Amino acid sequence: MEFKYDKNRIYLENTEGKMIAEVTFPDTAENVVNINHTFVDDSLRGQGIAGKLMEEVAKRLKAENKKAYLTCSYAIKWFEKNKEYKELISDK
Repeated sequence: MEFKYDKNRIYLENTEGKMIAEVTFPDTAENVVNINHTFVDDSLRGQGIAGKLMEEVAKRLKAENKKAYLTCSYAIKWFEKNKEYKELISDK
């Protein structure tokens, strides 16, 4: 499994090039993004893919010294469970 990286998106494609998992996080302010969408295709459910996407976003945020505002329900739950990343959360 190899994630692909765009400026404000991390995603996974199947062998036919169809997007089968993604997380999007557009910029909202200087050094702040909004994690606003997480999607995992039914074929991948139960494999922890959404959590892996969140880990990749967290790594990127740390590396780029950015924070995230959370509007995606999955992201909100993931960050609540993974307290070691709480410093990455912005309130705006």
